[in-house]
Amino acid sequence: MTGFVDCHCHISAGDFDSDIDDVIRESRKAGLLALVCVAEHAGEFDRIIALSQRFPGFIFPCLGVHPVQQDSPERQRSAHLQDVAVALPAIERYKDQLVAVGEVGLDFTPRYITSESDKESQRQVLIRQAEIAKTLELPLNVHSRSAGRPTIQLLKEQGVEKVLLHAFDGKPSVAMEGVKAGYYFSIPPSIIRSEQKKKLVKQLPLENMCLETDSPALGPEKQVRNEPKNIHVSAEYISQVKGVSLEEVMEVTTRNALRLFPKLKLALRP
Repeated sequence: MTGFVDCHCHISAGDFDSDIDDVIRESRKAGLLALVCVAEHAGEFDRIIALSQRFPGFIFPCLGVHPVQQDSPERQRSAHLQDVAVALPAIERYKDQLVAVGEVGLDFTPRYITSESDKESQRQVLIRQAEIAKTLELPLNVHSRSAGRPTIQLLKEQGVEKVLLHAFDGKPSVAMEGVKAGYYFSIPPSIIRSEQKKKLVKQLPLENMCLETDSPALGPEKQVRNEPKNIHVSAEYISQVKGVSLEEVMEVTTRNALRLFPKLKLALRP
């Protein structure tokens, strides 16, 4: 199957309200086969589902609760189990349409963490969503900022087998623990301005890599809106570092994505 899969993006973000049709058109022109659209909170769920219905066979939904929740423009906090309880009815309602549960995970960035109880709250939220994913037989689309090792450790303890670790910011040695568990790592276009991600790509096997844009964030230029069409930036950089053709990067990362997201494979089958 020729083309790219954007395994983690926020195409439902308000940044795309004014030109979503143009963004999708440009994505297709850039060789995208599919966009895996993730949620951060229950308030986004209906919008993501609506976009997947507006662009069937191209936008695929993931619903989940991000480890950091925003109560107001000024206040962000660690997610609580109550946030999952609020989200669960919609996840259950749309379960047949979902390709994964996400965006879930841990975020131990100091400005979000005021105590050990914040970390424990995030752990319990991730454990609960891992249980949901296993029940629904869906993979997890995972955020792990400043928490690479504890995230991988917790997922392994919970027996989670199908995992995408998006925009992993930990050490390559920690990432290799995820590789041993059979997890995949998606690489965003911001790699061209990130020494950490360059080191990560050098060590990760191509067989454990997927592509992502995290649009509208993590683009090739800082503070410029990222779009799915920039997926080629990630692919081209991986091609250079690994010394393989762009076609091989496309083929392997797309195969990985379809293996990780079986519902995607069924939907894209000719």
